[in-house]
Amino acid sequence: MISPSDFRKGLKLMFEGSPYIIVDFMHVKMGRGRPHVKAKMKHLMTGQIIEKSFLTTESFKPPDLQIRSMQFLYAQGNEYAFMDSQTYDQITLDEEHLGDPRWYLMENHEYDVLFFEGRPISLELPASVVLVVTESEPAVKGDSVSNIMKPATLETGLKIKVPLFVKEGDKVRVDTRTGEYLERAN
Repeated sequence: MISPSDFRKGLKLMFEGSPYIIVDFMHVKMGRGRPHVKAKMKHLMTGQIIEKSFLTTESFKPPDLQIRSMQFLYAQGNEYAFMDSQTYDQITLDEEHLGDPRWYLMENHEYDVLFFEGRPISLELPASVVLVVTESEPAVKGDSVSNIMKPATLETGLKIKVPLFVKEGDKVRVDTRTGEYLERAN
């Protein structure tokens, strides 16, 4: 059982019959009152974020979650197909369940898929990925006075801002949590 005093960022728990992940939390002790924990939690299936206060005497069960490494095969319409490399089982996730991670998927790469009670619910991405720039305006000479950014389109269709020196064909590292340019990659 998990108690609110065990809360930490990234902890997964069952709350009101659904799986949640702790996004942020704070221990609170006020004068004569009983201590409690304020938590911001994200619903793993819907993505909804809620804020709740819990007494330190409450307890929660850990969710029945499994993480399986799966290979991304292809995208067709708004569905994305994955295959388990050991059992060759195939699953599909739609855009609604996948969300923003779809912009970082590359065919034939391995990703961790999160399952709840045997059903795929979300995708775990690495902190950053390397993608190729497919479209970018050329830099204008003399435009390098300050830290100016220009729009670029990456191989997955993701549009980000990159520095002026980045050109088409360059590989760039992108933060998967924020969608921002980090650095040029080799």
